[in-house]
Amino acid sequence: MLKQNFKYESIQLLRSRWIQLLSLLLLTIFGFAIYNGAIRAEKRQADWTQITTEKNEQYEKLYTILDSVERGFEPEEFYLTDAIIVGFRYPQLAAKPTSSMAFMATGQSDMYSDFQEASVYGSGLMTDYTEMTSPVQLLFGSFDLSFVIVYLLPLLIIAFSYNILSAERESGTLRLLGSQAISIRTWLLQQLFIRFLWLALLVLVSLSVLLLVFNAEALGDLGLLLSLYGLVLAYMLFWFALAFLVNLWVGTSAKNAVSLLGLWIFIVLLVPSMLNQLGTALYPMPSRTLLINDVRTLQADVNKRQDEILDGYLRDHPEFATQDSTVQFGIWHRYMASQKLMREEMAPVLNNFEDQLKKQQAWIDQFKWLSPAVTTQESLNAMAGTATEDYASFRKQVEAFQEDWRNHFTPMLYNNKVFKKEDVAKLPKFEYKSREWSLSALWLNVLIAGIVFAIAYLWSRRRKNQLIVN
Repeated sequence: MLKQNFKYESIQLLRSRWIQLLSLLLLTIFGFAIYNGAIRAEKRQADWTQITTEKNEQYEKLYTILDSVERGFEPEEFYLTDAIIVGFRYPQLAAKPTSSMAFMATGQSDMYSDFQEASVYGSGLMTDYTEMTSPVQLLFGSFDLSFVIVYLLPLLIIAFSYNILSAERESGTLRLLGSQAISIRTWLLQQLFIRFLWLALLVLVSLSVLLLVFNAEALGDLGLLLSLYGLVLAYMLFWFALAFLVNLWVGTSAKNAVSLLGLWIFIVLLVPSMLNQLGTALYPMPSRTLLINDVRTLQADVNKRQDEILDGYLRDHPEFATQDSTVQFGIWHRYMASQKLMREEMAPVLNNFEDQLKKQQAWIDQFKWLSPAVTTQESLNAMAGTATEDYASFRKQVEAFQEDWRNHFTPMLYNNKVFKKEDVAKLPKFEYKSREWSLSALWLNVLIAGIVFAIAYLWSRRRKNQLIVN
């Protein structure tokens, strides 16, 4: 029976031009989304290549200058033998590499930078807690592949499946179907399965062809590509499960359409918004304005007490105190000591920010299963390397590297060590450690879809006679 249904339903879909229309729509919206995402990813990759090249050229120039000094020449920048000047003038680059799947989801990449410079100057307290946001960009968002999958693909599924049963009832053929050796419930399930297969085939073929055209590099990572396909199919299965439930439960085509659109609004728009608002209300973030004021106030205070702070710092670090009375500690010695004290005193305030962010994220993680749209969006962001957690991890790694960079030059500063050309190769290098991600959203969507199918199946058994009459 399924084979015959597949044959005749496919012929009907082709004659009604549903397949052709869906193919055109998918190629258009997927094509624009992938092209748009690929352009963004290429721009970030080009920026990374340019910055890396510039940094390498700077360090080659530094090596040349130091080599000239050691040979007895006096170039214009001979003062670069002072280690702390090197740490200030030649900051090391800390970069977050662009993933091969970065085209899929903009995520937080339009708010936070993928590049930071580690220098001995500057505490980082102001920039780390100041978002680089564009109000216009945040208002309109980004038309990327994740937007198409999470927001637009369910609408295509709704248009493709909202009136399967109601159309038969309204055309007067439902009683004829009821006389066949197959239940209405099973017939509807087969019809939805056939449409799921067709749409899944169109989606996977469209994605593969467009990736080959606009971003062939993504096809090289087979594991990520299969994960993407599996996640999309699981998300589609959930929406077909809702269509199965509504077709059995509601009745007329108009009511089915309104019901499914209402569910789309609730699942895709309202639930994520409510989770975000409740998380913000339960765990409000401290005022950034007050934080900036606290940083400025503390900065002014430590500037006034630099000599006192330096004396305390040398008592805590006797290995840096010199016995040579002719050696005078200068502005850099006072600055490094005062900045260390400033970071220590601001740590509780900054940790409060971190704690509130973690609590908000924990709140969303606890209830995100209420909306498959949330879990799917988060998984796509994680696969693209643009999730909130990715940039939080990157910032933490940059903070740790910044501390390593300062610690590398501090002993050289206080011990008055001359910076030589062989020290260039010993400078700390930043290595980004990517965050692990899982396919829990895929299995969660499959589980929720199974529950919806089970509810519809059990409910329809109680009123199987009414399916034909109503």
